[in-house]
Amino acid sequence: MVITILLADDHKIVREGTRQLLAQSDDIRVIGEAADGIEAVRLAGELKPNVVVMDVRLPKMNGIEATRTITTRYPEIRVLILSAYDDDSYIFPLLEAGAGGYLLKTSSGAELADAIRLVCDGQTVLSPRISAKIVN
Repeated sequence: MVITILLADDHKIVREGTRQLLAQSDDIRVIGEAADGIEAVRLAGELKPNVVVMDVRLPKMNGIEATRTITTRYPEIRVLILSAYDDDSYIFPLLEAGAGGYLLKTSSGAELADAIRLVCDGQTVLSPRISAKIVN
């Protein structure tokens, strides 16, 4: 099975780099890119990806609201957060909004691909720093 991905990040270079990293995996295919939260919600509905890889800070609609909207409207679509921020003010609201995982942008391409596979399979994936914050 090929896992289809929608990338949602306001930085074009991050989307391009993530797309190139994921292109190395035969079982993962990026089918769309969104530069803001509203576009992410719209494209999720149109493209029906297996997983949305979502940034937290997005223009027009932040990642928390976009995640909540996508997981409510399209419960079959999983959301994996990929963020530079490990603030509690993001982590807990995103998990409550239905995110299936939270990875930091310090992760490798292989870690991202593995996380996508796990989230697509219904498992929860957290960066070690995020796990530590939740436990504490």
